[in-house]
Amino acid sequence: MLRDLAEGERTVGQLAEPFSMSLAAASKHIKALENAGLIRREVRGRTHLCRLEPGPLESAHEWLNYYERFWNIRLDRLEQLLLEEDAKKSPPRKGDDQ
Repeated sequence: MLRDLAEGERTVGQLAEPFSMSLAAASKHIKALENAGLIRREVRGRTHLCRLEPGPLESAHEWLNYYERFWNIRLDRLEQLLLEEDAKKSPPRKGDDQ
C-alpha cells in the first residue's frame, strides 16, 4: 500500500485491489498506517483518499542507512581477515619460491 501511495493519492478501493481484500479489511490496514503516522486519509464526499506521509519513513531510512554502513564496514573487515587467513594456509605452489 505504501509503495502505491508513493506514486500519488489512492482511494481505499484502489489500495485494496492488488491484495484481494475486502474494503473493510483494507480500512483496518489503512487505520493502522494512519495510527503509525505513515498516511493521511481525507474524506471527500463518500470517497476516502489516502496520501503518503513520508516523514516517519525518512527517519526509518536514516536509521537503516546507519546500520547498513555499520555492518558493511564490519563485514568488509571480516572478509579481509578471512582472505588473509586463507593466504597463510595455502601451501606454496611450484615455481612460487622466488
